Amino acid sequence: MKPLLIGICGGSGSGKTSFIRRLRERFPVNKLCIVSQDDYYLPREQQHKDNNDEYNFDLPDSFDKKAFRQDIKRLLAGESIAREEYTFNNAAAESKMLHFHPAPVIVIEGLFVFHYKKVARMLDLKVFINAKENLKVIRRIMRDQVERGYPIEDVLYKYQHHVLPSFEKFILPYKEEADLVVNNNHNFDRGLEVLSSYIERACAAQ
Repeated sequence: MKPLLIGICGGSGSGKTSFIRRLRERFPVNKLCIVSQDDYYLPREQQHKDNNDEYNFDLPDSFDKKAFRQDIKRLLAGESIAREEYTFNNAAAESKMLHFHPAPVIVIEGLFVFHYKKVARMLDLKVFINAKENLKVIRRIMRDQVERGYPIEDVLYKYQHHVLPSFEKFILPYKEEADLVVNNNHNFDRGLEVLSSYIERACAAQ
């Protein structure tokens, strides 16, 4: 039986990473495989620059979408894949080789998993993680400044000129296409329970 393919999308700071982490804790790797679009970023030298000569990593073309799509197809076909972890240009972080194995349910998550038409057509279920804009800004600051060591001025510039315009053009329009919208203004517990139950039933059916 073909694996169930679930796509999880949402703007930067919406809580996708935390949601995925909690989901991962609920299922063994032989039941659930999770692949992040983040590990398909193109090298810095291939990234687009804005009018101020700043790299913009928040565009659909910032990723190797062909490799992303091909790896999804391989997993669906029952093959294992390996991918080097992307460390967000953090010199202090040591990247590792990530290994992904076929499972009854495969989850792919990232900013543009709904925008990539060839990927979106493969999805059996679309989940959109939603949050208020002010909360997303705060979360982005906490993540980029604290976890990745980016200067606050750089974080705010990128949010205003890269993150928000990209969200409005390439991410938000697909909210209406989602099968499940998970609001994460306070917590996502109910949405997590709904999706977990769905995955449990899908695993049992296979």
